[in-house]
Amino acid sequence: MELDLGQARAFVVTAGHLHFGRAAGELFLTQQALSKRVARLEESLGVRLFDRTGHAVRLTPAGERFLEPARRALAAADAAVAAARDERRPLRLDVWGHLFDPMRILREAVDRRPDLPIELNLRRGPDAAVAALRAGETDAGFGRVHGPPPDGLARRVVRREPMAAVMGAAHPLAGAGRLRPADLRATTMWFPAAIEKLDFLRDFCAEHGLTGEFGGVNLGLPYFLEWLRDHPDRVSLLPAALPVPGDAGVRVVPLVDPVPLYEWSLLWRSGDRDPALGGLLAELQRTARAGDRPE
Repeated sequence: MELDLGQARAFVVTAGHLHFGRAAGELFLTQQALSKRVARLEESLGVRLFDRTGHAVRLTPAGERFLEPARRALAAADAAVAAARDERRPLRLDVWGHLFDPMRILREAVDRRPDLPIELNLRRGPDAAVAALRAGETDAGFGRVHGPPPDGLARRVVRREPMAAVMGAAHPLAGAGRLRPADLRATTMWFPAAIEKLDFLRDFCAEHGLTGEFGGVNLGLPYFLEWLRDHPDRVSLLPAALPVPGDAGVRVVPLVDPVPLYEWSLLWRSGDRDPALGGLLAELQRTARAGDRPE
């Protein structure tokens, strides 16, 4: 069979909303017209893609299997149309991990290649960025990716950045020239986010037998440093290369034996050949050489 892209788009948008009314509104169709497109697609495929029970809509197992390939087919079709029309738009890049300031790493790459057309999108975290990539709303994501890349996406680790301990100037360990992770067992590690969002920090605590306190709201670096200054019984982590104001009332102490490393990755749709994506990847890898460290 030949895949009808209009029917496939109707399915993908409906799968995103799991609601025919909202999907019809996004596609500027009547709900009846949308239902007909989905029904024709199901008839052509010979399988049901949705279960409809009352007002609830769920993907069937066949629908779950079809969703990612359908998204990739639509993204490829959109790219083909843009290529034929020679439509050149900026690389839409999602960025997350803002407490660790990913922008300073991107600045290094962009300073070397100011001609790279990049449009930044600031999302709340990797899950939202992955959803946007799959939906074709963005072209790439930059931040920490835990585990293997999600289905249909490719990942490249572009920097492994050494981390350091940061604490208020009144903390008993603030005068140390360097610390081992084991030296932190007498204190409590603090991180302003839910534990499920902080796999790196959670694993760091578990590996070295540290007590971790997770929670609160990430209100940015100035608040983060003020909180540590005012709580001299807590310690946290920051990239060793992250500039910290000298008047912040905190101390940054290098960690050794071992040095914890934070991985920054670039994430994109498998098979994407956007020239700007290739240029950004190349510059991120070049600028990482000075900051990259072995295990």
